[in-house]
Amino acid sequence: MSTVQITGLTKAFGEVQALDGASLSLGDNEFVSLVGTSGCGKSTLLSIVAGLQDPTSGEVLVDGEPVDGPGRDRGVVFQGYTLFPWLTARENVEFALRGEGMSAAERRAVASEQLELVGLEGFADSHPNQLSGGMKQRVAIARALSYRPRILLMDEPFGALDALTRQLMQELLTRVWEQHRLTVLFVTHDVEEAVYVSDRVLVMTNRPGRIKHEVPVTLPRPRSYEMVATPEFGALYGEVLESIREESLAIADVGVGR
Repeated sequence: MSTVQITGLTKAFGEVQALDGASLSLGDNEFVSLVGTSGCGKSTLLSIVAGLQDPTSGEVLVDGEPVDGPGRDRGVVFQGYTLFPWLTARENVEFALRGEGMSAAERRAVASEQLELVGLEGFADSHPNQLSGGMKQRVAIARALSYRPRILLMDEPFGALDALTRQLMQELLTRVWEQHRLTVLFVTHDVEEAVYVSDRVLVMTNRPGRIKHEVPVTLPRPRSYEMVATPEFGALYGEVLESIREESLAIADVGVGR
């Protein structure tokens, strides 16, 4: 059984149809990226899987059970860091563990463990305004992983970072995923990023969105950035980019009335 099974998903916002029959599955411990033109419904689809929005029709199953709201089986990381500015990095992670039946000492130990995993053990007592953008996003990832979700949902988490920091975060994410071995659904507009981190890249159509093309990423793991310069990477990048380009050209044709 797939960890996540999405079937016939539609979503309308008034007269605007965001999704129309989107179907996909994510296997256990699989890393899958969603890419496509702006406004194609990538983030809407992820939000429905997270339980933050209800679909108009269709269903999302996690381990065979329907999603009917947010759950501790799914961790979510957004582009915005959503950290509490008055709490330290450790306290932000600990906050996610409230209600888990842990003692204060247990919460502190888990938070310290996760911050160490993302390379922030030396900044546990720092507040968000003392951290760089990349460091804030590391705290957000540590917080999402702290309660041991089986599925991690990420909506353009590195979109606000500079190019070098973004590359370092991609490398960090693949290392964290390899250690945790959890299922990841990753939304991005960056084709190179999608190919680098994923087992599969799914390209969506223009709005209303559905899955139009699947690109299996056969690059070996663990990944290293030297792979980006290889012919194999270039071929995968080109295949994904061409599929998105077809959708962009379709938008341009409509725009000029062809």
